[in-house]
Amino acid sequence: MDATQSGAQDVGKRHHILTRIWHWLNAIFATILLMSGLMIFNAHPQLYWGEFGARGDYAWLQIDDTRTTGFVRIGSARVETTGVLGLSLDSKDKVRRVAFPGWATIPTHYSLAAARRWHFAFAWLFALGLTAFMLGSLVNGHIRKGLHVRRAEWSVANIWKDIKNHTQLRFDQAHGTYNILQKLTYIGLIFVVLPTMILTGITMSPAMNAAWPWLLDLFGGRQSARSLHFIAATMLALFVVVHLLMVLLSGPIKGVRSMITGRHAATSEPGQVGERP
Repeated sequence: MDATQSGAQDVGKRHHILTRIWHWLNAIFATILLMSGLMIFNAHPQLYWGEFGARGDYAWLQIDDTRTTGFVRIGSARVETTGVLGLSLDSKDKVRRVAFPGWATIPTHYSLAAARRWHFAFAWLFALGLTAFMLGSLVNGHIRKGLHVRRAEWSVANIWKDIKNHTQLRFDQAHGTYNILQKLTYIGLIFVVLPTMILTGITMSPAMNAAWPWLLDLFGGRQSARSLHFIAATMLALFVVVHLLMVLLSGPIKGVRSMITGRHAATSEPGQVGERP
């Protein structure tokens, strides 16, 4: 009877130190960027397409209030969000007419100047961290070993199997590798969502427009870049929510420990699929 059949623990290397450092720094940077970004959005809680934006009539997304109720409008669809978005109460039960409430923003009180300072400072740290991680991952083989999608993984049967495992909260961790759904998610996040956030953020800077005017053409104007920046940030926030949910469902202690120590201990039982965030 081998170790797997007997239910013995299989301890192996899980995360490279570069990945672990980038993960925890990103947790800090992304939180500050999101909260300061929401305060910046509060200054003009409407999004447009194209080069210019002015009135709410032309906005594809609007978070506002009618003095008595808060609402979110996307296109022609409108939902009342009083108490959450558009109009809410602060800690002293005072009505606040802002898109996002103070507990979700940095700073908690309205200050566009302070929010911009927080956002710009950590945006550069975030961008430099992503660049260092991508270059380091090419050198240490993390991308090739961890995120490379093999030809056999593209089969419909394999993808459907992973979908069923996730819906049944069964996460394969036998060999410390990512499954096809996780690989596609991380590839999309690292190589599409995060670069889009960085480039659209740069596009909204007048100084960078002067240096790299082609960015405005690439994204279809400053307002389009702002919309894409907001959409990419929303996708990142949704990823974080799902990621934390998966960690909780698959064993938070083991998940956090492996991201701190870089080692992973899994117990495999006959006929069972192991847990892994």
